[in-house]
Amino acid sequence: MKKKLAILDLYDSIPNQGMRCIQEIVKKFDRRVESQWFDVRGKGDVPNAEDFDIFIFSGGPGDPRDKFGTWDVKLYELFDNIWLNNQSSAAPRKFAFFICHSFQMAANHFNLATITERKSPMFGTTRVRLTEEGQNDALLSVLPNPFYAADFRTYQAVQPDEEKLKGMGAEILALEKVRPEVDLERAVMAIRFSPEMIGVQFHPEADAPGMLRHFKSEPMAVMIINEHGKDKLESMVRDLSHPEKIELTHKTILPTFINDAIGVLKEELVLEG
Repeated sequence: MKKKLAILDLYDSIPNQGMRCIQEIVKKFDRRVESQWFDVRGKGDVPNAEDFDIFIFSGGPGDPRDKFGTWDVKLYELFDNIWLNNQSSAAPRKFAFFICHSFQMAANHFNLATITERKSPMFGTTRVRLTEEGQNDALLSVLPNPFYAADFRTYQAVQPDEEKLKGMGAEILALEKVRPEVDLERAVMAIRFSPEMIGVQFHPEADAPGMLRHFKSEPMAVMIINEHGKDKLESMVRDLSHPEKIELTHKTILPTFINDAIGVLKEELVLEG
């Protein structure tokens, strides 16, 4: 029997590459999962925790600390229900992956870190440094240290609360690259909230060929040069063209998360039988 996977779109109908990439990755698992897309911000569409086995929460625009009193309330309730479900040894596990904006929302909701606005927006590719816990994590340990990721954020998770992390059993898996020339705190780039729930500050879904076509198109290239400079565009093109950088991250993180979740769920089904 196919497992049920929910894709939660937080882009608020803004054109983006993220949803395309997520849907293309999920499509590769069509034989093993039945997926459904939810327009969270546009239609207030949020699934019930009990109806799905695997949840992928997308990135999105805006301040992750904003309170709308509608879709966000339902989304936070879903976060809690997934978490509470997994505390029961009798319930089938629920798996969740948070990307960028939704990661910030989750880190803020569970009080694991402080969300702040960056001094300047991050736009492009970056190196991510694994912590000791990240180097031993089943999902991220297969990547080199540091590894490269697509990184687009105006806000970020910083100042992790060690006491809250310990109380929840959560671990910081990755941090922003070391920048000794910059007197700013390194952002938290990945947290394992639990064995079933993980979130990242970057965009692991980003595919190098698609992103390269997107950023080399005339409108985007002009926008990047005008807002970030020609050097930024050239560095992005170099990183996206390198097979061991963004493309390695794309092929590794989200596909492995989905594959591992399916494996655990199938094993649970066998044990129950």
